Amino acid sequence: MDSASAAADPLDHPEPQQAADAAAVENLLRCWVRENNLPRPPGEVLRIPLDASGTALLAPVRYWSATGWHRFGMPHLEGAPQDAPAAEAVTVAALLGRESGRHQGADLVGRVANSLSQTADFITDRRAAPAADDNADLFLTAEQSLLLGHPLHPTPKSREGLSEAEAHRYSPESRGSFPLHWMAVDRSVLATDSAWTEQGRVLPAEQLTARFLGDHPLPGNTVALPLHPWQARELRHRPAVTQLLDAGLLHDLGPHGAPWHPTSSIRTVHRSGVPAMLKLSLGVRITNSRRENLRKELHRGVEVHRLLRAGLAKEWQAAHPGFDIVRDPAWIAVDTPDGEPVTGLDVMLRHNPFGPGDDAVCVAGLTAPRPYPGRTGMYTRLAATVSALAARTGRSVPAVAAEWFLRYLDQVVRPVLWLDGTAGIALEAHQQNTLVILDEAGWPVGGRYRDNQGYYFRESHRPSLERRLPGIGSVSDTFVSDKVTDERFAYYLGINNVLGLIGAFGAQGLADERVLIAAFRQFLSGATGLGSPLPAQLLESPTLRCKANLLTRLHGLDELVGPVDTQSVYVTITNPLRE
Repeated sequence: MDSASAAADPLDHPEPQQAADAAAVENLLRCWVRENNLPRPPGEVLRIPLDASGTALLAPVRYWSATGWHRFGMPHLEGAPQDAPAAEAVTVAALLGRESGRHQGADLVGRVANSLSQTADFITDRRAAPAADDNADLFLTAEQSLLLGHPLHPTPKSREGLSEAEAHRYSPESRGSFPLHWMAVDRSVLATDSAWTEQGRVLPAEQLTARFLGDHPLPGNTVALPLHPWQARELRHRPAVTQLLDAGLLHDLGPHGAPWHPTSSIRTVHRSGVPAMLKLSLGVRITNSRRENLRKELHRGVEVHRLLRAGLAKEWQAAHPGFDIVRDPAWIAVDTPDGEPVTGLDVMLRHNPFGPGDDAVCVAGLTAPRPYPGRTGMYTRLAATVSALAARTGRSVPAVAAEWFLRYLDQVVRPVLWLDGTAGIALEAHQQNTLVILDEAGWPVGGRYRDNQGYYFRESHRPSLERRLPGIGSVSDTFVSDKVTDERFAYYLGINNVLGLIGAFGAQGLADERVLIAAFRQFLSGATGLGSPLPAQLLESPTLRCKANLLTRLHGLDELVGPVDTQSVYVTITNPLRE
């Protein structure tokens, strides 16, 4: 079907468990279609052969997307009786895992079940109290809106290690909040760096954390270190931490202070009106990875801030004043007495440039379906914004959607291409790491990138980057071959971000994807002069390399471990811009 079916949307099912199951099934099917590069089916049913099980899955196609944002109804097994129940998410996961031939199929089933259970709880909470979304802090409201998660991930809400009560308290989707847990670190085992400036002078990271702790006394010769409360409890069982506590080099101060709120990444916490956000280590396995800061990532955040301060930011702002990087200019961590990093005992201090009235929305939150009572179909912030603009201007929804998309390309995508072309720095600008700044009417007027993990310094630009900041990359391990950079940049900015946005416009009935693809091609043609190889790559390559989240899960990979070129599974797909 070329547009969403008028039949009841499975995501609107009155039972939260069944709505969550429908979302999980759609994710699995979208992943399978993309990762096997399946063509559009000839009719209104997608047939997935399951040779290993001697059957096939038959899934009604509610909407077929040129960019992968397909919508499916609940599938059935081929040959099953007419009154047989639909195949639920755990069944689909087991069948696809078996078909893949990988040994992690059982693990996939468990994580799908965990993700599904979390999603059902989030839908239940949000349906019961939707009005709380009218939060005065627009940034936090957007961060808390990703109830269903990444539409092309098999387990977008899996969080292994959290109890039901902990998941409710620590999750942005349930509007959780909590005070930080504090440790006092003896200076003899302290590791830290700061390029944070106030009134023209560098401020040590410990002065910032001391402010957040308040008037609580510290033992002599120590520094305050905030931790996620779950992490603090778990760390006590690690031998390196136990030794530090027993030696009096680490002191447990317990929870203190006002509550902080988890953002969409769960471990980065926000408090309205505070000048810093805190990126905490959290050993919970979220989607595919344990989210603990690596020391090289802490160095990388400060290094990028110093690089921008050395002149690159002025050049960038002159060309694109509406775009910037949310900086990570300071950190505190702990070493053993022998000088070895203690994993998980650290914090990154991130600038908080957003006031309560700043409408800074991560693109994933903008496109995320939000289950609301009384609102049928795929209601999203994107749909609400475009519809309101259409009503205000008296224009059609597709016309407004096309203009909104063009403004987004100019305000958000063009600056990212400029940075790659000018400095040789490619950003891992997927939808959750990319923020779009909206004006009061809802038009894009700027953007921000955030993530101290997601930088690719092109090897070909090493000499020029070294001139900008001598010694760059020596401890941050950020230089990557141009070949790998091209592959990752094409996926994160091209496929995940822009093509994913086009798919959201289409799947939500706001615009014809073919019109937006043509607009994107025209934009890329005009952007080839920015110096980045990405526009030509997207325009000319018949195929693209694409991250395969299902296969990555079935291979049992942790995406934060190992060399950057082997952390995830990539597959070859047909380039929608050439199809």
